[in-house]
Amino acid sequence: MQTALAFLPIIVILVLMIGFKKSSKLSLSIALVLTVLISYFEFGASTTQISAYVLFGFLKAFDILVIIFGAILILNTMKYSGAMNAINNGFTKITTDRRIQVIIIGWAFGAFIEGAAGFGTPAALAAPLLVGLGFPALGAAMATLILNSSPVSYGAVGTPTFGVQTAIDSLLKADGIAVDSYMQQVSAYTATIHSIGALFIPFVVVAMMTKFFGKNKSFKDALPVLPFCLLASISFVVPYWLMAKFAGFELPALLGGLISLGILVVAAKVGFLTPKEKWDFEPISAWPEFWKGPGNMGSQAETSSSNKPQMSLFMAWVPYLLISLILVLTRMPLPFGIGLEFNKFMRGLKIPILDSIFGVAGTGYSFPWGYLPGTIPFILVAVITIFLHKMKSDEVKAAWSATFNQVSKAVIPLAAGVAMVYLLREIKFEANGHDNFTMLKLMATFFADIAGQGYIAVAPLIGILGSFFSGSNTVSNLLFSGLQYEAATLVGLNTQVIVALQNVGGAIGNMVCINNIVAVCATVGLLGKGEGRLLTYDLLPALFYTILAGSIGAVLLMFI
Repeated sequence: MQTALAFLPIIVILVLMIGFKKSSKLSLSIALVLTVLISYFEFGASTTQISAYVLFGFLKAFDILVIIFGAILILNTMKYSGAMNAINNGFTKITTDRRIQVIIIGWAFGAFIEGAAGFGTPAALAAPLLVGLGFPALGAAMATLILNSSPVSYGAVGTPTFGVQTAIDSLLKADGIAVDSYMQQVSAYTATIHSIGALFIPFVVVAMMTKFFGKNKSFKDALPVLPFCLLASISFVVPYWLMAKFAGFELPALLGGLISLGILVVAAKVGFLTPKEKWDFEPISAWPEFWKGPGNMGSQAETSSSNKPQMSLFMAWVPYLLISLILVLTRMPLPFGIGLEFNKFMRGLKIPILDSIFGVAGTGYSFPWGYLPGTIPFILVAVITIFLHKMKSDEVKAAWSATFNQVSKAVIPLAAGVAMVYLLREIKFEANGHDNFTMLKLMATFFADIAGQGYIAVAPLIGILGSFFSGSNTVSNLLFSGLQYEAATLVGLNTQVIVALQNVGGAIGNMVCINNIVAVCATVGLLGKGEGRLLTYDLLPALFYTILAGSIGAVLLMFI
């Protein structure tokens, strides 16, 4: 009975969001209320405990909201300054081969944007850009969703992996495990699994594009671009893995995407590993109607900066270069201990808020403004960009207003989700003859009993499930990382590998997440006619990636 009640809030979320198509705002709010009631009436928690953990969850959610705000703000600032127009125009002059274009823009540029901003921005930027270059709207949406997978665990300067740390921090401390060294291992395993997946994903996307949207409807049309796809994969994977292994989880996707982007642009311009024959779609008159969005019909929306003078490509990229530089100086181990000193200094910049909430242990909170990437570098660089790009006051106002509007939609679901997680993992009671049981441990015990040593196959599926119904790898990690840790402990599997599979599964879930599918359809004008087809297209690569991730995880366990 207690196990069923522990699962009930999660089941309610699934039923409301998947079965009844309710919003995450409503679903997670109801689940939080239900968790509060179950904690009080079934597990004997006091109102003081419940209130303290809920409020503490709200405060921890604020940290993540600041990251989201900063990530979206820099993007909107560049949009309204005209920088994004300059960057987009620069891509059109590189190559006319559609297979090369989708790799440069959807893979490398998308990975860089994911690393810098995350939270759905890669598809929001890359899909319309591809449509503007002449791609079918449905094909552009399909490609950008699938390609936005391997970088996602390190999106928005590592926010999803930061979500893992937030979810299991107290569990690690209770077990006497050093959080930083543990998370470095989780980061390395996550990157190892993703790196192998990344060797396949670019070519898979090109093959699907030629099969479903090409004149010949053939996978063979993708073969000439296989060498370029491998270059795209390797140029991303090498810096990506090295950053994750040695420099933490903030930089892998950002630097991997940036380095890959530079290499691929140069390679395409000089014709290195590119096919001699260019490949293109059929004339638009031959396309089925369900392929097309407004951008395919010559009515693309005007941006607020469309009438501004063209900005130089270098100046357009300066904000992202500044972001990369600041992150390198404050996160990476540099010569003479410089990086370590910067790291210590930035970590020490906090605003003390509460020693504890209502006297409940473990609920002290300080706002770590110096080390949150949302404040430094994102908000800082966004302010600098106003002057660098000579923005007008109405443009600045529009950028900030748009950002507040976007972020406001995430406040309630994120706050409710994090607060619910804290109740599930912190409310302690006696069960099965043991003290200090939690609802999270009850769920983990259930999965452990069912799966046993086969839990390796279950772990990525739980991550996918979390992303599918929440729309975010970060939320999935917040909800389920603790559960995965507990389950791995119970069945005797390496917890770092299992938690890494949760992180990877959450990223895979981005391909098939209903929220992402709806968002990209809205961006390219396919709402009402493209969602079902996109979900169908994306299921197969998601399944492939899941099987691959589980297999790699099993191999890692064999050698640890």
